[in-house]
Amino acid sequence: MLEKCIQAGLRMTNQRASIVKVLEQSIDHPDADILYRRAHEIDPTISLATIYRTLAIFEKAGLVQKVDVGDGKAHYEVSRQDHEHLVDIENGQIHEFESEEITHLLNEIADKMGFELISHKLEVFGKKHGNVSCRCISIKVY
Repeated sequence: MLEKCIQAGLRMTNQRASIVKVLEQSIDHPDADILYRRAHEIDPTISLATIYRTLAIFEKAGLVQKVDVGDGKAHYEVSRQDHEHLVDIENGQIHEFESEEITHLLNEIADKMGFELISHKLEVFGKKHGNVSCRCISIKVY
């Protein structure tokens, strides 16, 4: 991600480099407060305001994207290939998955509306049926 920041023409301060490191090492979808706590451990000069400003800059540059998990907070992940999120509303777990069927359907819808699908973002909310294990073809489950 550091290289992508430089390619995007962003000035890389030590604080931004620390935030990049935290984002790259995150195995979850942290919100700004969690990012602040993690980055502050690396660099105590980082403020919460710096986190918010940097996230806005990274998002505008397409380096991170917001994820809505239904808790009223913006969560973040490093931008990468299109994938979907299935959020378990009972425990907040995020199941990441890829679906060729969804991508195909979205392409059809866009085509019918006179558009070419460039990318997509889908967050689905649900709860499991009883105590069955997740049958998702998951990239990661948080």
